[in-house]
Amino acid sequence: MSVYRNSAWFLKGLNAFLSASKQFVEKDLEVSMAGRAFMITGANSGIGKATAMAIAKRGGTVHMVCRNKDKAEEARADIVKETGNKEVHVHILDLSETKKVWEFAEAFKRKYKALNVLINNAGSIMSQRDVNAEGLEKSFATNVLGVYILTKSLIPLLEKSADPRVITVSSGGMLVQKLRIGNLQSERGRYDGAMVYAQHKRQQVVMTEQLAKTHTSIHFSVMHPGWVDTPAVANGMPDFHRSMKDSLRTPEQGADTAVWLAVAEAAAKNPSGRFYHDRKMVPTHLPLAWTHSSALEEQKLLSLLEDLAKTFHCQSDGNLT
Repeated sequence: MSVYRNSAWFLKGLNAFLSASKQFVEKDLEVSMAGRAFMITGANSGIGKATAMAIAKRGGTVHMVCRNKDKAEEARADIVKETGNKEVHVHILDLSETKKVWEFAEAFKRKYKALNVLINNAGSIMSQRDVNAEGLEKSFATNVLGVYILTKSLIPLLEKSADPRVITVSSGGMLVQKLRIGNLQSERGRYDGAMVYAQHKRQQVVMTEQLAKTHTSIHFSVMHPGWVDTPAVANGMPDFHRSMKDSLRTPEQGADTAVWLAVAEAAAKNPSGRFYHDRKMVPTHLPLAWTHSSALEEQKLLSLLEDLAKTFHCQSDGNLT
């Protein structure tokens, strides 16, 4: 990574939320979400929990998709107590378990008749390369393939629902990365967890752009929350967290744009497939950063994900947890 890209990436994430928020339109979030259903992955802590809390406060039905049942139930209890909204449901799923992502999504479609908004928030930063039981590198399985499978499987349900939206929580880290499709599972070279994560976040941006082109009835968006004080950052980037703790955003500040994209009428009036930061569409590449990829490479990423996804596709009759 060049010094220029490194510096720009760092500065892009600093907490300028209070300054940016002066330009926000308050009435954008003064809405009722009663009767609308939202699925949020990684909803038991950090940005995901703050997003779930904000939507529950507005009366939305919230489906929390979490890996740890105890933490999820504790978070649900907090949300219900704080909001008085009992339409908050816990589903247990580890996005790194690829076949189970298919099974979960298929079971969800059988049980529920509507899903208005999917928020892909869960993510994983690994300190060293590890593979799941299916032989896939775990962070790729969680951050990219799991997101792709969950989104693709739920598209038919979203398309049948009113004002459907898909929001993916990316990262400014992707600005230092050019799309690379030749080493999707980090099998070659030294494994740098933070840079692997940043590459996955670039792949999420490309995925969003491509899905927006082919599923025009759904409003797709992807966003950078800023550098946020979350357990994922503390655990995945401990040195960064220690040195920057006083400058990091709160989970609520980090969640603000995701909430806005999920509920605001103004957000859906913008073009589909765009990248956002602090409620504004922003470029997906830094000037002179040499991170652009060709249309062919971007289409190839989706083809590779589709082929991998089909490998693990299972028409399951399993129960939804």
